[in-house]
Amino acid sequence: MPRIDIKEASGRNTLAFLDMLAWAELGTDYLRRSNDGYNVIVTGIDGELELFTDYSTHPFAGGRRSKLINRRGLTSNASGRYQQMLRHWPHYRKLLKLPDFGPISQDKLAIRHVKECRALPDVVAGRIVEGVAKCRNIWASLPGAGYNQREHHIDDLIPQYLAAGGVLA
Repeated sequence: MPRIDIKEASGRNTLAFLDMLAWAELGTDYLRRSNDGYNVIVTGIDGELELFTDYSTHPFAGGRRSKLINRRGLTSNASGRYQQMLRHWPHYRKLLKLPDFGPISQDKLAIRHVKECRALPDVVAGRIVEGVAKCRNIWASLPGAGYNQREHHIDDLIPQYLAAGGVLA
């Protein structure tokens, strides 16, 4: 469950959308074995769950090299519940005045991405298919993202959204 206040998130459907995104990015097992995903570092080719403990900033902000995630040489530094990239962190930390990379900051950043995709009105209204389509360029696990990574089908995402308390339009 997201840590951000329901009002600040623009309602229950947004919280459910965030839960759905976390499931899509991490999966149930990683959510269960971590701090609800807030401390997960992208899985490398070794397939091992890696967690971070310092929420003061993005785990790769100190110069840590990105992880190799496939044999073709693809690397990533995605981290946290919504697998947020380091390249976005400095800008959004300043813009949103985020004090750290803690759970509420991660929630705020994810919602900001949804807003910038012009998907928040769809999400709030329960138009999840439309919201997912508008956000697919941010999250590689969404259908049609095109990042040559595992993508979930919308028919798998909707039950996750509903289970998290979301209501469809």
